[in-house]
Amino acid sequence: MGDESVIEVEWTGPYAWPKFEGESGLPSIPKHPGIYLWTSEYQTGYIIYVAGITRRSIPTRFREHTAKYIKGDYTILDMTAMNRGVRKEIWHGWGWTPEKRNSYEGRKTELEAAARHQLATFRVFVADVDTAPRILERLEAAIMNALYGESPPYCEIPDKGMMLAPRWDSEEPITVWFRSQVNLFGLPVELEI
Repeated sequence: MGDESVIEVEWTGPYAWPKFEGESGLPSIPKHPGIYLWTSEYQTGYIIYVAGITRRSIPTRFREHTAKYIKGDYTILDMTAMNRGVRKEIWHGWGWTPEKRNSYEGRKTELEAAARHQLATFRVFVADVDTAPRILERLEAAIMNALYGESPPYCEIPDKGMMLAPRWDSEEPITVWFRSQVNLFGLPVELEI
C-alpha cells in the first residue's frame, strides 16, 4: 500500500461459528488474529450484530464467546426476527442479580438451546489486519460507532454499551477502505479511524 494513513480491509466469509459448521453448512473460520463481524442473513446480504477484535486466533477467542453465551452472560436474540432486521431479545445478558440468576436457572434448558441456535445461525466475516493494539481497537470502535449512527434497522441490531477505544485526539487519522464480495448492511465502504 505504501501510505500509512490508508488501510484496506478485505472481509472474507461467511464462516460458521466454531463447532457449528455441521448445522450451518459453512466453512471453518481461518486461524488468524484480526477483526470479525457477527452477522445474520438479511435481504440480499447480511446485517451486523457486532464487530470484535482479537490478537490471538479468531477460533480461540470464539471458544470464550461460546462459553459466555451458553452460561447466559451474553444477550441471546431471536434469530428469526434478526433475519427480518428486528432486534428481539430472548435473554438480556450482561450483569447478574440473584433474581436474574434464578430466572436463568429456571429457563436454563430453553436459553442454552436458544444460545446454540444463535451461534449456529450467525454468519461470521473476518479480516486479517494489522494486530497492533490501537489499529484493532480503532477499527472495532469505528465500525460499531458507524452502526450506531446508521438508520434503522442497522442501528437497532447491535448491543449498546460496548467498551470501545476510538481514535485519540493525539493519533493521526487513518482512512480504512472495506472490501467484501457480499452486502454487509450498515458498514460504510470507507471509514476514518
